[in-house]
Amino acid sequence: MTPHERQTSTSVLVIGTGGSGLRAAIELAEAGVDVLVLGKRPRSDAHTSLAAGGINAALGTMDEEDSWQQHAADTIKESYFLADPRTVEIVTSGAARGIEDLERYGMPFAREEDGRISQRFFGAHTYRRTAFAGDYTGLEIQRTLVNRAAQLEIPILDSVYVTRILTNDDGAVFGAYGFDLTDGTRHLIHADAVILAAGGHNRIWRRTSSRRDENTGDSFRLAVEAGARLRDPELVQFHPSGIIEPENAAGTLISEAARGEGGILRNGLGERFMQRYDPERMELSTRDRVALACYTEIKEGRGTPNGGVWLDVSHLPRETIMRRLPRVYQTMLELQMLDITKEPIEIAPTAHYSMGGVWVRPEDHRTDVPGLYAIGEASSGLHGANRLGGNSLIELLVFGRIVGRAAAAYSAGLSSQRRSAAAVDLARQEIADLLAADGEENVRALQRAIRDTMTEHAGVVRDEASLLAGLAELDAIEQRMRDIGVHPDIAGYQDLAHAFDLRSSALAARATLQAALERRETRGCHNRSDYPDLDPELQVNLVWSADGTVTRESIPPVPAEIAALIRDVSVAGKLVE
Repeated sequence: MTPHERQTSTSVLVIGTGGSGLRAAIELAEAGVDVLVLGKRPRSDAHTSLAAGGINAALGTMDEEDSWQQHAADTIKESYFLADPRTVEIVTSGAARGIEDLERYGMPFAREEDGRISQRFFGAHTYRRTAFAGDYTGLEIQRTLVNRAAQLEIPILDSVYVTRILTNDDGAVFGAYGFDLTDGTRHLIHADAVILAAGGHNRIWRRTSSRRDENTGDSFRLAVEAGARLRDPELVQFHPSGIIEPENAAGTLISEAARGEGGILRNGLGERFMQRYDPERMELSTRDRVALACYTEIKEGRGTPNGGVWLDVSHLPRETIMRRLPRVYQTMLELQMLDITKEPIEIAPTAHYSMGGVWVRPEDHRTDVPGLYAIGEASSGLHGANRLGGNSLIELLVFGRIVGRAAAAYSAGLSSQRRSAAAVDLARQEIADLLAADGEENVRALQRAIRDTMTEHAGVVRDEASLLAGLAELDAIEQRMRDIGVHPDIAGYQDLAHAFDLRSSALAARATLQAALERRETRGCHNRSDYPDLDPELQVNLVWSADGTVTRESIPPVPAEIAALIRDVSVAGKLVE
């Protein structure tokens, strides 16, 4: 018996209910364009809600001399010159507009007494340009966008797992296929354009700031199987401060706001170790350096009993902690019964953010596939080898607006929509085959095997022998994946979703390992102990294709007005193993 299948048609389909997907959908709805949003987790709890510290824009409310050009210069400098200058220019020059949009939707920013939006320092920014709402900034942005989407009556189905983006014989998009996580109902959605906003791949590491079943590389697999390519998948940001215990919450982030407000890092011997790595900026150094510093202290035997370092805010006034770091206070009380106003927090680096992603054009984030766009953490181009804190949230707003408009224009320009019955049959069969799978291998166990492999062989510090060992382990895992068993039960179709997550994780892991092998240098977040120096020849983006080939793509020159504002970054004190 064929399961129930629901067919829907829309002008633009958005995959992902986080900040970037909702912002694009809002742009489309405000323009009167038919849009449908699909997601695999509740919209109020999308990954964007976890972003704590703030959102960047050169508003000049605190430091008048700030400018979008200086924001661009800081972004390019800290990307280790791997960011696309055109992408950077679009985001930084459009940032103030992004903040205005949020204000228009009712976002409750923290403000100074005279009503100006308050802005704080974040590591490696020249000026104070990070707007915030306590340390719940992402949650407030998500709430604000969810509310605006509700006002516009945008249809959001946030229990639908998308398994495949559908393309016709010409390679153009005509929709997507998926199933309902609760009752297994199939969904065939016909759409002129598809916007992929389903996050990154940092869940394929063991200690990660993502929760279960999110950021498993879905965007990467969906895009690649539709005919797109990936750019810089090896450039993964390890956040310096993820908690270690309890095990089921390992990797949960302690916001950088804790360091921004004056938190101090100490090793197991009680030494304030950032003195060794960046004596000028100390704890306000960039994420890649602080993460590498923490990693090095732990690796060289100066860590805490559980293999971490201490982050201490207990010297700050209690009132400051309660007002500026309420989420950190609450999280540690709930998870460890720890009072951060009195005791330090034990932390270690945690896989946090995919700085690479689906290959897109800077102007409108089109992929190689006609009608397919990618935004947010699913895309690439802005962050290079080190993402500035606060830049990801503004990227969602700027490109959400631009891509919404681009997808609407693409849809309006079609004279007809060609479909492919064979593509739909393939998507149907893929689900049927997995539901019939009754092998010995457990999907969850294989997911854990991938996470162990990536943690062991592609963590903060990498080398050729280890990366090759990782690829060999991945080969073995993929062999075992042929013999999985999938068993939906009365609680729903999560097991089927995990089987697709596993496929996504394997593809994302392979792309990451192969690109990491190719980048024979140390640059930003990518540390190769066998190539400890930065190689000028590798100031390129690495583009990965489905056949496993990695090609080099040159980066356009930085415009003169921005280049003039870039100050030299000292790499002194940047240690490798």
